[in-house]
Parts: sequence; structure tokens; C-alpha cells
Amino acid sequence: MRRKIVAGNWKMNGSKDLVKQLVGAVREQSGSVGEDVEVVIVPPAIYLGQVAEQGGERITTGVQNVSQWQSGAYTGEISAEMARDMGCGYALVGHSERRQLFGETDSVAAAKVEQVLSSGLVAVLCVGETLAEREAGKAEAVVAEQVRNGLAAVAGDQWSRVVVAYEPVWAIGTGKTATAGDAQAMHSEIRKVLAGMNAPANEISVLYGGSVKADNAAALFAEPDIDGGLIGGASLKAEEFISICRSFPAGV
Repeated sequence: MRRKIVAGNWKMNGSKDLVKQLVGAVREQSGSVGEDVEVVIVPPAIYLGQVAEQGGERITTGVQNVSQWQSGAYTGEISAEMARDMGCGYALVGHSERRQLFGETDSVAAAKVEQVLSSGLVAVLCVGETLAEREAGKAEAVVAEQVRNGLAAVAGDQWSRVVVAYEPVWAIGTGKTATAGDAQAMHSEIRKVLAGMNAPANEISVLYGGSVKADNAAALFAEPDIDGGLIGGASLKAEEFISICRSFPAGV
């Protein structure tokens, strides 16, 4: 059975007080979340230690970005090994904001995936099309290329530490979201691409991101190829985030 994951990406938001209050509240309410659902919080790197401490055993910590280099004279960079040393279990790679604002390419994403996997962390490769690409009928081709290029060096048992997060760029922070059917269709395509790469496609979790909220999470998570969510703004509200974590259909 594929793992169910709800990961809260705080982006560049947070404070010591927020960590204490929000993570504490999520931890206290996590008993109402199914035991088979992995709750992940992905804060700015400066708060990783505090989140790991506050989260306890029920919450896994993730890092928003890592370097494509293992170590060395790269001022301002954080290595995957450092993230693991701070207690992280997951690392985001290739988020659309990294691609758009910082010029990260598929080749950079691939190098980061290699670093993440070699460090023992789970790599969450983020993929997604822009509105212009979708309207031009290129959505599936764009996403397929991002998956193939970003995971090109993955092989063997490394696939067990790969997660794909599909986030249509036009739905991130806009209040818009793909319909459950549209999201399912793309997730199914992603699984076909993975199968074509000789990956164990039916064992790899594929998450949906893009304005996921408590009122639409259940419909999304009920789809057969959607294994959870990468949550942005809603992860900064404890009650909403926990509601999303509870949104998986019973018995699935």
C-alpha cells in the first residue's frame, strides 16, 4: 500500500512563537489522524530543529530546499546531509517557486534528487505546468518531461524514497484548484511516466498541491491516484491543516 502523506510547506513564513503554537497544536490533535497518514511539516530551514523538537514522534520534518552540492565553499547553501543531521525525513526538490524565482532547471533538480537520496532522505520532486502551458495543450508533456529529467538518475531501491508532488503552477496561492477529476488525470499520467522509467509506479506516492483546503481535500484524496497533499497557506492554520490530514476516505 502506498504511503499517505500530508506535508505542510510553510514557505518563507514562521517565527519561534508560531512553531511553538502551531506545531504543538498539530501534535496534540494528531491522535485524530489515521495512523497510516504521515504528517510532515516543512518550515524555513532556520526553524528545522525547533519543529523537530516540538513535533515529537508523530510529526516528520522536511526541508524546503537543499544544495546540489554535498559540501564546500557554497555560502548560504544547506546540504541534504545537514538536513538529515537536523532530524529531517523529507526534502522538497524543484518547487515551482524555486524554478520560477531562482532559475532552477530540471538538471539542477536531478542533481538535488541525487544528493537527497544519497543522504537517506525522501526526495519530493515537485512538478507542474503553467496556465499558458495548460491552455496550449502541453500540460501532460511538460509534467512528463519534468518527471523524467528530475528522476533520471534514480535506480533500484532508491525508488522507495521518491515522492512526486504535482502542483499546477496556476493553482499555487491563487485560490484556484484543479478539479478532483483533472488532478486525478494528471496523477494517472505521472504514474504512467514512472512505469515507463522502470520504476515501481504503483508503489510511489503522488501528492497534489495547489490551494488544497479542508473543504476540497476529501474530494481530492478520494481519487485512486492521489495519495495526499503538499499544502501551502492552509498549513499555517493548525485546525485547517489537521482537518486536511483527516480527509482521507475511511478504509482506503
